[in-house]
Amino acid sequence: MTPRYNIPAARHRIEDAVKRSRFITTLAHVENVEQAKAFIFEIKTEFPDATHNCWAFQAGPANDSAFVGMSDDGEPHGTAGKPMLNVLLHSGIGEIAVVVTRYFGGIKLGTGGLVRAYSGMVSLGLETLPTREKIDPVTLEVVIEYGAVTLFKRMLSEHEVEVLAENFGADAVFTIRMPRELRVDFETALMEMTNGTCLIEEQ
Repeated sequence: MTPRYNIPAARHRIEDAVKRSRFITTLAHVENVEQAKAFIFEIKTEFPDATHNCWAFQAGPANDSAFVGMSDDGEPHGTAGKPMLNVLLHSGIGEIAVVVTRYFGGIKLGTGGLVRAYSGMVSLGLETLPTREKIDPVTLEVVIEYGAVTLFKRMLSEHEVEVLAENFGADAVFTIRMPRELRVDFETALMEMTNGTCLIEEQ
């Protein structure tokens, strides 16, 4: 069973200044490496005159480092991309990419200052980032006898089932959507309740 985790619910942007340098953090939901790279390119295109567009992404489940990337984009090695990625990997949020855009303000921050600035800007963005739970849904068609409809409907909330359509003919036919991880338990309970007379098909 894949553990659930949160993902960005919308693109999010914050801005702050550190010793006269202007920092703009943009966060987005990305489902794979290709989407992450496209997002990074988009932000670089939006801020072509920036001193740096440093970035990091974690394009898989939360706490999974299989689909990650980072870049210091001209800042001293290890002062931007790596600390940014480190914040993402410890955030508990999956499928996320971030670009921190910097306009240099004339005062050098030093290696430690850069690490604090870039990691701090990602943390600041995460504090107000809207998120939602990542759920792998499955759509099923369930056919049951009329006598089982009331008991069937009582089961729905327990298994996080959403009814998409109902059709009452010779039998009651329901099109439902639910988290894939709960499917086996739901089908087992439904079979027991109907003494094996129900029909369940994935759509």
